[in-house]
Amino acid sequence: QVHVVESGGGLVQIGGSLRLSCTASGMIFSIYSMGWYRQAPGKQRELVAAITSGGSTNYADAVKGRFTISRDNAKNTVYLQMNSLEPEDTAVYYCKTVVSTIEAPGSQFEYWGRGTPVTVSE
Repeated sequence: QVHVVESGGGLVQIGGSLRLSCTASGMIFSIYSMGWYRQAPGKQRELVAAITSGGSTNYADAVKGRFTISRDNAKNTVYLQMNSLEPEDTAVYYCKTVVSTIEAPGSQFEYWGRGTPVTVSE
């Protein structure tokens, strides 16, 4: 079993900053990638940022220059530093990890966290 837990969400003023954390735990053999997605009411879930085990990153155009994703592979943890927050950033942020398990080290499985809400006040 693999568990994914996010933290760091909350209420922040326009222009403020927030840092999200996500940690994966359990019978993990290796992590291929970890990333952040967000979903606002009435909208589809969208990619915010992702990072591979090799360090390659991918950002949504809407957050480039404002958000930074980083990782600590030894701790199976990924971070999302969010600066210059705007009302449009309000959403539930979900962490996704792609891993291989100890019992199936050659396979890839997706695990999602339950989400952490971020609200940017107007």
